[in-house]
Amino acid sequence: MSSPRTLSPSPAATVVRTTGRASKLIAIGTVLAAIGLLCLIGGIAMLAGGSARGAGAVVMGLLFLFFAAIPLVSVRNGRGLRVSLDETGFWLERGAAQGLIRWDSLAGAGVHWSTFGRRTKVYSLELYPTGPIDRDDPVLWTLVRDEDPLAPQLPRLRYRFPFDAAARDQLTAAVQRHAPQLWLGETERATGHIGTPDRKGHVQRTAARKA
Repeated sequence: MSSPRTLSPSPAATVVRTTGRASKLIAIGTVLAAIGLLCLIGGIAMLAGGSARGAGAVVMGLLFLFFAAIPLVSVRNGRGLRVSLDETGFWLERGAAQGLIRWDSLAGAGVHWSTFGRRTKVYSLELYPTGPIDRDDPVLWTLVRDEDPLAPQLPRLRYRFPFDAAARDQLTAAVQRHAPQLWLGETERATGHIGTPDRKGHVQRTAARKA
């Protein structure tokens, strides 16, 4: 939930770096996007020339563009963020706004990871609530994901905070220190597991509330 500025993380909170590898992620995303555009343009040209191979090139181009969006979106969402973990919970500060996910509102917490390319791994902190959550919270909505849970006792809606390998040890240690009873361990997922927030649904729901 979003919280007023009268509340704040503990002075002893663990502050997690969120932009340590931004330049590398931008480079990866840019290269993948360039390859995707070349495949897409080449495929369209082949289709125009009557070559059936053009369809495969178009599909490949779209896949490259999809995977290019993952690191670029991650960098964009990470700008201006400050993430802290203390005995109260997981704090997300975005500029002047602040959100808090309390440990006592969660049923479990774990780390998911997937491969990205041949040598890169991407990680996410998965926070599973015990009850309903506001998927359109002004600060936390970009973390909300709606997916099949890994276990039947866990909810579909959960918070997902993407991070890179540089923050892995610090973040997992902080969760295990402050909320060991919630720790679910690490789980490998399929490539592209980070996904993207439901921006279209968020816009529609918030507009309906204001109407």
